[in-house]
Amino acid sequence: MTEPLPIVRLKNAWRSNHPWIFQKLVEKPTPRPKPGTIVDIVGVDGVWIGRGFYNGHSRIAVRILETDPDVAVDAAWFARRIAEAVRLRREVLDLDATTNAWRVVHSEGDGLSGLVVDRYDDLLVVGFFSAGMFRHREWIYGALREQFPGCRFHASADEHVQKQESFDFHDTRGTEPAEIVEHGIRFRADPADAHKTGFFADQRDNREWLSHRCTGKRVLDLCCNTGGFGVYAAVRGASEVVGIDIDDAVLEIARGNAKLNHVRPRFVQADIFPWLRDAANNGERFDVVILDPAKMTRDRDQVIPALKKYLDMNKLALGVVKPGGLFATFSCTGLVSEEQFLDMLRRAAFYSNRTVQILKVSGAGADHPFLAHVQESRYLKAVFCRVLD
Repeated sequence: MTEPLPIVRLKNAWRSNHPWIFQKLVEKPTPRPKPGTIVDIVGVDGVWIGRGFYNGHSRIAVRILETDPDVAVDAAWFARRIAEAVRLRREVLDLDATTNAWRVVHSEGDGLSGLVVDRYDDLLVVGFFSAGMFRHREWIYGALREQFPGCRFHASADEHVQKQESFDFHDTRGTEPAEIVEHGIRFRADPADAHKTGFFADQRDNREWLSHRCTGKRVLDLCCNTGGFGVYAAVRGASEVVGIDIDDAVLEIARGNAKLNHVRPRFVQADIFPWLRDAANNGERFDVVILDPAKMTRDRDQVIPALKKYLDMNKLALGVVKPGGLFATFSCTGLVSEEQFLDMLRRAAFYSNRTVQILKVSGAGADHPFLAHVQESRYLKAVFCRVLD
């Protein structure tokens, strides 16, 4: 017979269907369960609310996973949830027809709060964002092996997450890269030496859309990382592609990605701020300019400074777009809303004395779903513009 789960009680009435319950609403249980323990959650009125992870060390004290009292959260539960996430990608979105690289699990968007999994051919990159997911990682690995027989794993957890969630984990070492294909274009995904997932699959559809507008054009890819947008543009027939990034290690991967596709973009190691100032002063102009910087902040108190940084770099980037040219600008800072980002772009256009016509606003690919009542899983803002004058 299964032992009863620890019970966590709430201090106040709970009238939300959001999976997060914060520390101030939760009575400290005695004895206190270890971070990531599966518990039953009971309301202030004694009524059962749900079942999920408890972490007395985290600001998010409870992550609700299941709201049916008759359903256990166990290895079989993880197997079902992960199978459903894979079914969405394979059967509904038919991603295998386009690529062998896609997001398998997108945290709250797939009902698995605190877990992110990306697939790169036979390599699965598993990111732990909660103590509960880390504590039950063997169940997760088992469920993933059922869906991807013979797969390899690379696991990671950001240092700030480990501190917030109170667990210790060192990233997988020595993981061999995987070679992926999307829309017929090849890349090396290397989570050991580049971005923690090895490749930004979230931009797949944005890369494809923009690349078909680069034929015969002069293209500038700012904060190019491992060369995604630049390589796409070169394959689609751009007359010239220049990629700029401050990290020389990712530029080496970018050069390798260019070779995989038999194209020759020019990649330059530089800080984009002085580079763009010099380019503008020298009269450099590009038909297509892409600006895709890293996340600016994870701290709500730093949103205004983050918007200031976006404003500064977008002003400079707009200064090197030819009249009539295209400008694609992105933000992966989840704390910056789409409304704030578009307002920043309005101000950047005003201060740079350019007229910006917005053609399209989008986000991450459909393999990065978010629930209508849990918009924390939505993070990427993508704005495609035409600079009229």
